Amino acid sequence: MFFKKKSYFGEKNGVKYMNGVVKFQSVTLNVYCYVVDGVLIDTGAQSLHKYFKSFVEQTDFDQVMLTHSHEDHSGNAAYVGKMKKVPIFLSEKAIDECKKRADYPLYRQLFWGRRKAFDAQAMPDQFQSRNATWEIIATPGHAKDHNALLNRDTGQLFTGDLYVTERTKVVLAEEHIPTIIQSLEQVLAYDFEDVFCSHVGFVEDGRAALERKKDYLLSLQHDVLTLQKEGVTAEEISNKLFPKKYPIIKFSSGEWDSLHIVTSILNDKNKV
Repeated sequence: MFFKKKSYFGEKNGVKYMNGVVKFQSVTLNVYCYVVDGVLIDTGAQSLHKYFKSFVEQTDFDQVMLTHSHEDHSGNAAYVGKMKKVPIFLSEKAIDECKKRADYPLYRQLFWGRRKAFDAQAMPDQFQSRNATWEIIATPGHAKDHNALLNRDTGQLFTGDLYVTERTKVVLAEEHIPTIIQSLEQVLAYDFEDVFCSHVGFVEDGRAALERKKDYLLSLQHDVLTLQKEGVTAEEISNKLFPKKYPIIKFSSGEWDSLHIVTSILNDKNKV
């Protein structure tokens, strides 16, 4: 299979970034990693290693913070640990898992490569960079080990995969919409200005964008629960609210699906 790959390098408001892109047929995926004040935030995918290697060679950092352990964010962590000899920090929930080579579906390996094992330290609640104090904000929902990073001195917020898009249409099977809503409420309680997402880059008027995403998900949750009370099945709700069938659903054999949005809301309701 023929995968097209490319990268873009740049800087925004003092933050250097690399945006790596992988495309196969109608599916295009991209991921960002950032360097600011001596901190590397995420390491990109192993399949984009040659671009990431070039980025590392051009930037200066002395510690690594991983927003979470998914392979498109931690794919080059083993390389960084070996070549740069700098500490890598990650939620303690994923440290043991990352000591082993990653095992995940074939389509993810084809897009992102196979993440090698690496050693990481438990991410603290706060940390110091060269000139600033940072807050680590637990933001599960997309992944159990997901964190957002806030530079309290500059007001720059790095949201990992918490944002991605305002109007979520498909999610991974492991994602949980009610928890994502709580995580959005959590970050919105902080003071911040710039928002940097791991998949769309710099987000214009980031606070408002996060507010809109929270409101959209709350409205979606209301619609799902209302339809469920009317006796509509989860599959019917999904077809009604998300009539478009995205290529990633078929390509991932259902690991990504709109149905997971509905079932995560209904399963949360059933726990109450």
